[in-house]
Amino acid sequence: MGKIRLKPDEIKYITLFETLTGATIKDCIQEEGVMGFLVKKGDMGLAIGKNGSNIERVKKVIGKGIWITEFSDDLNEFVKNLFQPIKIKHIRIHDTDNEKIVILEINKRDRKMVIGHNGNRIKIAKKLVKRHFAIDDIKIKTTY
Repeated sequence: MGKIRLKPDEIKYITLFETLTGATIKDCIQEEGVMGFLVKKGDMGLAIGKNGSNIERVKKVIGKGIWITEFSDDLNEFVKNLFQPIKIKHIRIHDTDNEKIVILEINKRDRKMVIGHNGNRIKIAKKLVKRHFAIDDIKIKTTY
């Protein structure tokens, strides 16, 4: 993993999230009215809070949608975490000389959830795998 350069407002949101929840944030990405937070492994419960209370508090203060996922050093587990609670049938890493691509095989009915509203979930996921695993793209393959 290379150095991650955060914008001043992203640093502000990370500090705010950590203060309100007690969870440690490894990364933060803004995408059209949604904030994506990457939580340190083991801190997901803190980030969510009892009955989602911490997430709701952060949403109110920030005034944007919140999307959180847990970090993992293992690429397959990391990708599964990005798309929780969607069941991913198979994950393949396609590695050529000039690019690395993750190919997700999912059930066709889950496609909308993987992409997210306005494509925000997949955009945030692609940025996170690029920053933390040098993956160039995520492709979705649907099956029945």
